[in-house]
Order: sequence, then C-alpha cells, then structure tokens
Amino acid sequence: MGSAYAAVLKALDQNVVAVGRTSEGVEIFSAETSIKAHAGGMSAYLAAGNSVPQYAIIAVDPSQLSDVTRETIEAGCRSVLLEKPGGLYKEELVKLQKMAEATGARVEIAYNRRHLASVLKAREMIKESGGAKSFTFEFNERTNVKSVLAQLGVEKQTQERWFVANSTHVIDTAFYLCGEPRVLDGFSAAGPLWAPLPSLFSGAGITEGGVPFSYHANWEVPGPWDVVIGVDGGNVVLRPLETVAFERDGKIEPVEFKNEIDQKYKPGLYHQVEAFLSGSSDLPLLSHQIKRFDWYEKILNGRILPHS
Repeated sequence: MGSAYAAVLKALDQNVVAVGRTSEGVEIFSAETSIKAHAGGMSAYLAAGNSVPQYAIIAVDPSQLSDVTRETIEAGCRSVLLEKPGGLYKEELVKLQKMAEATGARVEIAYNRRHLASVLKAREMIKESGGAKSFTFEFNERTNVKSVLAQLGVEKQTQERWFVANSTHVIDTAFYLCGEPRVLDGFSAAGPLWAPLPSLFSGAGITEGGVPFSYHANWEVPGPWDVVIGVDGGNVVLRPLETVAFERDGKIEPVEFKNEIDQKYKPGLYHQVEAFLSGSSDLPLLSHQIKRFDWYEKILNGRILPHS
C-alpha cells in the first residue's frame, strides 16, 4: 500500500517523505519506488531534525495502525489519512479519537473503494433513479486466504480479525451507497476451515432512510464480493466491485464508464488521495468509524450459531 500511495502522490506532484519502522521494510519500499525512506518510525525521523509533515498517510499492518497514528499525532501532524479499518478494535479508535479531539487533528479512514470509478458511476445511477429501494451485499473470501495470510507474515492478531481488516471494505461500500443502518440483526457460525472463528454470515436490516437490506458470506467456499442495489426499473450490480452492470427483466447488461485512472493506479486510490489533500473527502471520519464498529461487531458476532 505504501508503494501504491507513493505512485499516486508523485502523479499529483507532491513531495513524498516515507517513514518506515524496519530497515527491511524501508529497503523494499525504496527499491519499489526509488524514493529514499527513513527507518525507525516517526520518533526517529523527528529526532534526526526533520520537520513534522503537514499531511500523513498511515499504511501499516492493521494491528499497528492505531499505535503509528498516535505517534504521528503526538508529533504534531493534524491531517491524517488512516488506512482501513483504522484499528482492529473499537477501543483503539476511541483512544485515538480522544487524542484527535484534544489536538485538533482530523483523521479520515481510507476506504479506497468509495472512490472506484465503478462505485462513482453506481452512485450516479442510484441518484438519477431516485435512490436505493433495497440492497444486498456479499463479502466472501478465497478458501486459502487463511494460509496465505500466514505465509505472508501477516500479524496473528490481524488474521484473527480478518473480517474487520478486510470484509469491511464491502460493507462500507454498501452503506456508503445506500445509507447507514438503523436496525441490523445478524447470525454467524464457525465452519471447519476457520473454526473457532466465524466464517458463515447472514443477516438483514433497514437503513436510517428506511431502505431494507440483507447480506451473506461463506468463507468456507470461494466466492465474490458484490453489492446489488434495487432501484426503479431494475438493479445496479457491482460484481466484482470494479465493474457496473444493470439488471432489468432478468437480463444483465454491462454499463460503460471511464476508468483510465483506476487502470493506471491502484483502483480508487488516486481520487481518494486527491480528495484528502484538497479537503473535499467524503471518507468516514474516525468518529464515524467508531459508530460503524458497533454494526461491524454485530455482523461478526451476531447470534452465534453452532455449525455441524
């Protein structure tokens, strides 16, 4: 993610200063981007006489997000783009929010799929049709993702909170397009591949605007990420999220849209960073993410059922 952000920042003609934690990570980043990076974290960077950045983008393992952000705010940075989900537990975010309020820092959560060209097009279609009437979403996984995470050296804590670290991408997109939940009732169970962690999910609810929705996921078999929004005349279909189609009378027709930027850079990242730097971002603030965590936990650990 750090390398992906660097590519976008260079394209936006920004002066990029990279600060990493380990020498190994810094070397990999520098080799990928040709940008000199500083090891030792923010404290070492400032101790060397460097100035506090005006803007900071925090892109580290989810288990380290809150600690690195706290260090960055303490250093004096007041505009922070924090990679999703901001932290693995609500308590981490609450502590960060108290610090942000005390210092006047603005912290936004980087759900880049809000800025996918496909999602922007879907939002336009929903608005033109008079708004969402209903929606569904799925946040499935590859069956081998658990072993892949271990092979990649992803922190054990992040593996155990993979729903929060990864699945909330889809859930955020669905609620962003159709509205925040007012009521949500969910069920979950642990299948054999992920036991004792939940891997089977289903539930339903209604948004603050009165739009009913439902969701499903089964991590025990490979499946897609998707969001399907019911509007007047048919369904807006994001399956996968990087594409848009319209379903009418049982027929699904692809929808054309401009996505040159998403083909050149990591999808959604260019417009996300552009909005963050300009102050026009509609990304969730840290305070909003704290409220969202209550819904996320309800989906993850709703009514937990035994699974044979």
